[in-house]
Amino acid sequence: MLLSHWEYESFFKSLDIVVLGSGIVGLSAAISLKEKHPNLNVAVVERSFLPYGASTRNAGFACFGSISELSDDLEHSSESEVLAVAELRFRGLKKLRRRLGDKAIQYQELGGMEIFRSADKKEFEKYADSIPYFNELFSEITGKADTYRLLDQQAGTRFGFRQVDQIILNTAEGQIDTGEMMKSLLTMAQRLGVLFFNGLNIESVEDNGKSVSLNTDMGWSFSTPRLLVCTNGFASKLFPELDVLPARNQVMITAPVKNLQVRGCFHYDRGYFYFRNVGDRILVGGGRHLDFGTEQTSEFGSTPVIQEALTSLLSDVILPNQQFEIERSWSGIMGLGKVKKPIIKKITPNITVAVRMGGMGIAIGSIVGELGTELAL
Repeated sequence: MLLSHWEYESFFKSLDIVVLGSGIVGLSAAISLKEKHPNLNVAVVERSFLPYGASTRNAGFACFGSISELSDDLEHSSESEVLAVAELRFRGLKKLRRRLGDKAIQYQELGGMEIFRSADKKEFEKYADSIPYFNELFSEITGKADTYRLLDQQAGTRFGFRQVDQIILNTAEGQIDTGEMMKSLLTMAQRLGVLFFNGLNIESVEDNGKSVSLNTDMGWSFSTPRLLVCTNGFASKLFPELDVLPARNQVMITAPVKNLQVRGCFHYDRGYFYFRNVGDRILVGGGRHLDFGTEQTSEFGSTPVIQEALTSLLSDVILPNQQFEIERSWSGIMGLGKVKKPIIKKITPNITVAVRMGGMGIAIGSIVGELGTELAL
């Protein structure tokens, strides 16, 4: 028997808080709510059958910052601001691993490696000279004296790369299985008693003082005492005033590659390109800096310029002189802004947002979800 929207309205009145968005931030928030307040009636509302943004479409990187990315960030933000965001990412990764367990998410700490090609010699020398500086900055965060270190000059050859002369290793990074992570989060939330409502597309919200009205695209509304918005890259559709811009990242994965030498996560060109092994396959993505204007969109899809750049990276650098086949490609929508610090704040007395993951949802999502719940309550 199907419930009418009036019956849904009556049902939602029994809830204490609605979490909008079932990505890693939304699920982490819902879990945190039930862990700390088991008697709260919590519901997660999602517009699609599955999480729609980046959480189910990302590349599975458990990372918090390559040296070139952090150096680039320091040109736009202060040292304390950059370090604060990196620390949130690292804390978020630890919370995710503790909550779900490394086995459940298939976490592998193979390191995060930043490659430098022959033409990048000057840039490499600049970043290599800064390794002691970043190691000192991160020693208290990671507990390691050498978070960053150089690999020997033969490392590129051992991985089978062409024209990769140097690699800087982040020893505290790793990779996960995104699907297993999301399945584990969903299972945990359901076990704790979180309710899920999929297929409800919320077009607008309004704080009426005592409750929040959520208006669906089906022409009817329902209300909840409190609302926590965790829709990341799509948040600006509800709150245009927020400094959150949707940004598309394109990703592709190969069929199994015979005798694949690549193991671990790799970054290139300030992290705009990235790739890793998925078993005996190569997953490669990024390249939005080649066409910032087109990739500033909430629409999924692909473009020839970026698809060609990703394929060239595979054939010229990652898998030179090897036959490979692109098995599938996809895209995900991130939430970016002028700075990389996430937005966790009250929009109104009863509406809180926890958005703008800066492309680091896996790393930062668990902690942002928890901080969002603390503010919402």
